Amino acid sequence: MKFLFRLLASSLLLVVAGCAQAPVPRAAMPASHVPLLLISIDGYRHDYLDRGLSPTLAALAKDGVRADGMQPSFPSLTFPNHYTLVTGLRPDHHGIVHNTMEDPALGHFALKDRAAVSDGRWWAEATPLWETADRAGLKTATMFWPGTEADIHGMHPDHWRPYDGGVTPDQRVDRVLAWLDLPAGQRPTFLTLYFDAVDHAGHDHGPDSAQVNQALRDTDEALGRLIAGLRRRGLLDRMNLIVLADHGMADVPVGHTVVLDDLLPLDRVDRVTTGVLAGFNPKAGHEADFAAIEARMEQPQQHMQCWDKTRVPARLAYGRNPRVPQLLCLADVGWTITTRHYLARHPNDHMRGEHGYDNADPHMQALFVAHGPAFERGVRHAVFPNVDVYPLMAHLLGVTPAANDGDYDAVKDMLVPAAR
Repeated sequence: MKFLFRLLASSLLLVVAGCAQAPVPRAAMPASHVPLLLISIDGYRHDYLDRGLSPTLAALAKDGVRADGMQPSFPSLTFPNHYTLVTGLRPDHHGIVHNTMEDPALGHFALKDRAAVSDGRWWAEATPLWETADRAGLKTATMFWPGTEADIHGMHPDHWRPYDGGVTPDQRVDRVLAWLDLPAGQRPTFLTLYFDAVDHAGHDHGPDSAQVNQALRDTDEALGRLIAGLRRRGLLDRMNLIVLADHGMADVPVGHTVVLDDLLPLDRVDRVTTGVLAGFNPKAGHEADFAAIEARMEQPQQHMQCWDKTRVPARLAYGRNPRVPQLLCLADVGWTITTRHYLARHPNDHMRGEHGYDNADPHMQALFVAHGPAFERGVRHAVFPNVDVYPLMAHLLGVTPAANDGDYDAVKDMLVPAAR
């Protein structure tokens, strides 16, 4: 079905500027003519918006839809959840099960390993939305998003950039605006934009720090630059924006560290990951010992809980993918898991904020704000799982979604009736 959305531009500008304004009815517009911009503010916890430091984002929320929180998929980590958002699959199903992982055929994967990150085989267990949109004849553009550097199923987005942390927020915004200035045959209909300063500040200084507050201000200023650019182009009332986060952030006090050396024989296991979610596989030649190691670790532990991957609680929907390590240990919120060797080598390397915890914890809940001709105005939506974003976006773009774990019916009430 096609829709035509129209809004009085002067009224929307006043609302976005923060002025009081009576709602203006929205009418339908062909879905294929309405661009969708998906914006991630990495690590923007759902309640950060209440600090009063993000006026541009607050204005969009006031004139659109704001969720009370969006629950990340487990584990509440960056790469798994960014890929969930654009595939609608939980990490256990799309294969990006952690920021660090191992595959028997592909070897080792880590965030900073550019060769692995750009290898499409790691991402090929799912179909990202930019691929679906491209195959449907839409143009796509991604200003940084996990997976976009890889040749997935033989495809990249039409316009994309390899991740470069040195590219400023303003430069990222300007690139998106430049893509929207392209001629009609090249202009993207689905775009992504990624900001990471809030996450970095949260890790380095903690979620309640002055540095996080400054990162919120700086990111909102870049968002304001985007809104101003869209307004100048007459696009602000003619495209849909979804602004969200991959996860929240929790404070980690100094000394809140579980030391693995005191709990299991590290010389008999292959340590795949540590941090908030630690993972271990049997070391070659010690497979027979592993069951006893697991039995001991699955007993009650201080400040963490461990499971064999087949016994992970069902609500976490995790453990069936072959890339998930055999033994998993999840730290309690506010704690991390490491080794004595790491502590000795990095005595000052303490993260004051972390994520990756139980995805039901309030500190892990992420931001969700949506604005545009398809969305209701002034609506607060209940907390919902982030897998539902994918079918919502596929609907907005008018493309047939790939198989996914989301539920469009759970979020369609965010939309004006004509757009549902």
